[in-house]
Amino acid sequence: MSRRRRSIMSEQFKTELAKDLGFYDTVQREGWGGIRAKDAGNLVKRAIQIAEKTTTRSPQQ
Repeated sequence: MSRRRRSIMSEQFKTELAKDLGFYDTVQREGWGGIRAKDAGNLVKRAIQIAEKTTTRSPQQ
């Protein structure tokens, strides 16, 4: 039986990151499975940076 993975990032968010990182053309041609491991790693790294930035609260003075 095939299991489908549940994505944590929305398709729209991944698409925007791929455009920003410069490999969206590969996604369009070959799908997400066609990107290089390095690009996938950079996408995850950037998503984590954005998440940390949006969840980090500055100390109130």
